[in-house]
Amino acid sequence: MSKPNKAGPRLRIALSTLEKIEPYKPGVSRIEGVANPMKLSSNENPFGPSPKAIKAVEKSTLKMHRYPEGSSKVLRDALAEKHGIDAERIVCGAGSDNILELLCQAYAGVGDEVLYSEHGFLIYPIAALRVGATPVKAPEKNLTTDVSALLKAVTDKTKIVFIANPNNPTGSYLTRGEVKMLRDKLPPHILLVIDCAYAEYVTEKDYTTGLELVAETENTAVTFTFSKIYGLASLRVGWGYLPTAVVDYVNRIRSPFNVSEQGQVAAVAALKDNEFVKKSREHNTKWRDWLTHELSKLGIKVNPSQGNFILAEFPSDKRRNADSANSFLQSRGIIVRAVKGYGLPDHLRISIGLEEEVRAVQEALEEFMKR
Repeated sequence: MSKPNKAGPRLRIALSTLEKIEPYKPGVSRIEGVANPMKLSSNENPFGPSPKAIKAVEKSTLKMHRYPEGSSKVLRDALAEKHGIDAERIVCGAGSDNILELLCQAYAGVGDEVLYSEHGFLIYPIAALRVGATPVKAPEKNLTTDVSALLKAVTDKTKIVFIANPNNPTGSYLTRGEVKMLRDKLPPHILLVIDCAYAEYVTEKDYTTGLELVAETENTAVTFTFSKIYGLASLRVGWGYLPTAVVDYVNRIRSPFNVSEQGQVAAVAALKDNEFVKKSREHNTKWRDWLTHELSKLGIKVNPSQGNFILAEFPSDKRRNADSANSFLQSRGIIVRAVKGYGLPDHLRISIGLEEEVRAVQEALEEFMKR
């Protein structure tokens, strides 16, 4: 499509900014000629959603002709009770991506900088560019967010710092002390946004979501999703816990019906199913650790992960590199995620699926590495 040639100055700026955006590419979901591939590319819960959430959605279909409650009040109240936090400081969205984008809209613009870690979630630079801000990457150390590097990259133009904890696609995390140090040393005018999409999978004792920092400061926001451990990815439900002033600004620009009725009722029901969450976490921990150990024995380096996936590094030679491994896995009906877009061309991200799927990955990669 050709560009408009009579655009005014403001439109020209918008077009030049849009041209910098690399469209987000979700994990592959199909293999040509394979009817039912093993999809391990999108970090989804292999058990699906909670049975309680399914029943809630089925019941809610009778209300599909009605608009959802605009503020997600029942869901916000349920989240407040679950986490012991203030419902008035919760904002719900169409996935946590929606909250991240709203925060960028509210706090960054042309001439500003949005800072994030080198291998951070690709939505961060996209959200920054959408509002005309400049995304800035800080280098990582051992595939882990480097607090010192982030602080060194701060300038007078920095308005937002995004960190994912645990991080996607590396699986690494920052400790409670590191998160607090980052907040303490950032200038007070900078909004620190902690993306906790994978928080429910973490087993390390020195981890924090940062909810306490939101309570203690006026410049920290934390986001969560129902797409991962709760298994509601297609319903698009996320939420953020924000300072009171930030809630006010975000609600001014938030779409009034940004979370569907089905999404709201499913999320409320999912919150109550503690056994399902426990089962999902225990399964993930067992098979994440097992696959890490087994692939390491094959000579594949695996980054320690606290998410529901692992990041595997392959040799650089053409016969056994990441591209070749990806093609080989697809020939066995297994879909994983290439992460070149994250600056990791030698790696593949592999979601933790059902036991038979995890074993199938191990068997395929054993055959691949022994070729």
